[in-house]
Amino acid sequence: MAKHLNGKIGSMEYDKLIAGMTPPVKVASGVIAKLTGAAATYSRGTVLAKSAADGKLYLLGSETPEDLTPDCILCDDEEIGTDADANVAVYVMGCFNENALIAKAEYDITQADRDALRERGIYLSQVMD
Repeated sequence: MAKHLNGKIGSMEYDKLIAGMTPPVKVASGVIAKLTGAAATYSRGTVLAKSAADGKLYLLGSETPEDLTPDCILCDDEEIGTDADANVAVYVMGCFNENALIAKAEYDITQADRDALRERGIYLSQVMD
C-alpha cells in the first residue's frame, strides 16, 4: 500500500524558546558533568556554564566548580544521572527568548551572564505573547 508524501505526520507546539532567525541557530554537542546528589531532569532551554578546568557543562548558578562561564543552551529535555557524564545536544548560537531560559532555582541571569552568552553568539531577546 502506497503512502502519500503530502499527508500530515505530526505537529509541534511553539515553546517560545527561539526568538529570531538571525543569527541562525547552531547546534553542537556537549558533556554535562554527572551529578553528585540525586539524578535530575534538565529541561529544554536550560542555560549551561562551562568549567575552564575540565571543559564540562554545569547548570548555570551552580556553586561548584567556581570557574564557570555561561556557554550554551540545552536543546532537549535530558536525564542527568550520578553514574556517568551525559552527552547532550546544545545550542551554541542563535537568538533566544530570555523569559524561556532556565537556570538553577533562585538564580537570576545577570548582565555578566548575558554578555558572556553574547560573546559566544547567543543573543537574548523578548518574545511578546
